[in-house]
Amino acid sequence: MIQTKTIKTIAIIPARGQSKRLPKKNSKLLNGLPLLVYSIQYAQKQAEIDAVYVSTDDAEIKAIALQYGAEVIERPEALSGDLEPTISALQHAVKTINCSTLETVVLLQPTNPLRPKELFANAFQYYTNNKCDSVFTVSRNHHKLGSIQSDKFIPHNYTPGQRSQDLEPLYFENGLLYITRVAELLKGFIITEDGYPYLVEHPFASIDIDTQDDFDLATFKLNFYIND
Repeated sequence: MIQTKTIKTIAIIPARGQSKRLPKKNSKLLNGLPLLVYSIQYAQKQAEIDAVYVSTDDAEIKAIALQYGAEVIERPEALSGDLEPTISALQHAVKTINCSTLETVVLLQPTNPLRPKELFANAFQYYTNNKCDSVFTVSRNHHKLGSIQSDKFIPHNYTPGQRSQDLEPLYFENGLLYITRVAELLKGFIITEDGYPYLVEHPFASIDIDTQDDFDLATFKLNFYIND
């Protein structure tokens, strides 16, 4: 595929056809729309994104992507296995597009379909103003975490009896949004060493769909926070 349109920023949505825990989840209907369409439509609403691509190995997903106005990059079977990292799909997409003016890739995971309306605009403004190599979204963890070793619970981020509001602030990568310079992505990085963790405190940040329970929770939150 040779890209002739002058573009600087693209969104890539990697969407494989198979999933072990929730079969065909990327095309499964969430409130009447295939799951990956939420990411397609979110990207299409952003003025800073010049083109939207879906990378897939699946004919049904390809048809859905084209129906909703995205361009499709057909991902080779060798890059579509369960253990294949996302970076491989992104690098393949960038090389396939082959656009000399391309500067920035926005990764939107279809399994994180719900995003606050202003999230991308605000994160991209920070990325641009501060000349970041990458920006990714995080949320604060409010749980008391530990591990189980020899049938004994070992606290990691607290001492027994400590109040949850007094926990040391820890954060998790929520998967809502990644912005990366193409030069760094081609080196193998989605999050660079100096990548900026953009804080998101919103109920949508907890939605990451791998199971039917996740899907049901997403349906509830989509309806409850529909105007956010």
